[in-house]
Amino acid sequence: MTLATPGKIRTLQRKLYCKAKSEPSFRFYALYDKIYRPDILSHAYDLARSNKGAPGIDGVSFESIEAGEGKERFLRKLQEELESRSYRTGAVRRVWIPKPDGSERPLGIPTIRDRVAQMAVKLVIEPIFEADFCETSYGFRPKRSAHDAADAVAESLLRRHGQVIDADLSKYFDTIPHAKLLAVVAERICDGGILWLIKQWLKAAIVEEGKDGKLRTTGGGKGNRLGTPQGGVISPLLANLYLHLLDRIWERHDLAKQYGARIVRYADDLVILCTGSVHRPLDTLRYVLDRLDLRLNDKKTRIVNAYKESFDFLGFSFCLRKSCKSGKLYPHVEPSRRSVQRIKDRMKTMTDRKRTPIPLPALVEEVNMSLRGWSGYFHYRNCTGVFGEVKWHVEERMRTHLRRRFKLQSRAQAQHRLPSSKLYGSYNLFKLPTTAAWRKAHAL
Repeated sequence: MTLATPGKIRTLQRKLYCKAKSEPSFRFYALYDKIYRPDILSHAYDLARSNKGAPGIDGVSFESIEAGEGKERFLRKLQEELESRSYRTGAVRRVWIPKPDGSERPLGIPTIRDRVAQMAVKLVIEPIFEADFCETSYGFRPKRSAHDAADAVAESLLRRHGQVIDADLSKYFDTIPHAKLLAVVAERICDGGILWLIKQWLKAAIVEEGKDGKLRTTGGGKGNRLGTPQGGVISPLLANLYLHLLDRIWERHDLAKQYGARIVRYADDLVILCTGSVHRPLDTLRYVLDRLDLRLNDKKTRIVNAYKESFDFLGFSFCLRKSCKSGKLYPHVEPSRRSVQRIKDRMKTMTDRKRTPIPLPALVEEVNMSLRGWSGYFHYRNCTGVFGEVKWHVEERMRTHLRRRFKLQSRAQAQHRLPSSKLYGSYNLFKLPTTAAWRKAHAL
């Protein structure tokens, strides 16, 4: 559930946005005192709590704060530290998250105290940069989503932008240069207090637990000049802001018209859709990234002819197909094979025979939560066929699990005693929709 922004904070944000929008060259110089306003800190705490993140390196959770000193006293101490400028950031706890390709992605978890402070800064500075962001940017922005980005890609394909640069940036979050990032922030914000806080968060020590259970500092610190840890509240905004320079160059030089190349970006995920040759747009992309001290991952960056093959973006697979009814081309958007395999693997793990001791209602609820989340994101556009495939797989996995739980002799016996109607009626399994959420014809 999204928390409503209090009226006073919304008024402040609106004023900052309007000022930034009306004066593109204005630099904001008196923002720090807004950060430690009690109403902003209180709302920042509520927002951070709603994200349900894990404790930081100090082991302090929201529950322990509220059971101990309480929210009010916690925020009062943080307010005093910020106001007196005695605030110092804590270390960031690093954990490793498995990726679909078998590798791992580092995730940084700041302490709750730092998360609340970062959220307070974000509440104040985000409207300023939101006024500058281009229409081609969709990631981590208010009232914008991955579905909006997917719509933009589909619209470009519909307009025959069929030559696609499927770009992949190499370790983007780990390679953002601090000096250049702070210079971008300072284009709009010259308040020394805000810049002082952001610099602290960029240089926070990175601590992770070794195989022996001991904590070790593995990165960060004053000598660190690159990267912003994934997982911090402020990190998505800063990462989006740095790549805004690419969007701005594309827009100011009207490259969409000059090259016939539309860019669609969701944070560090981007595609460039072209009507003709991809060489000049790709050369421009490489040149801009080089000036930003960033690199393309040449192994994962692909040039795709959407008329002949598909490409993946934000978990969806895109291509141009011929309509069976009209014979015209249309942009076909469905969950990618990787996204489908991930939910199948998750269902297999959740319904494994080792989990038969778990009470059945608890297991079904766990399965349902995963299915609802997956369906909520992927029940979109041309998903009918894929959803039918996943629905069949879920039914088979649940039937196999129940056969082992109830010690039924054979698959045929399980099929007879556990028809689909019983899975959904008696055991309350979540039923995946098999009708596309999108029906309008978009073929030219």
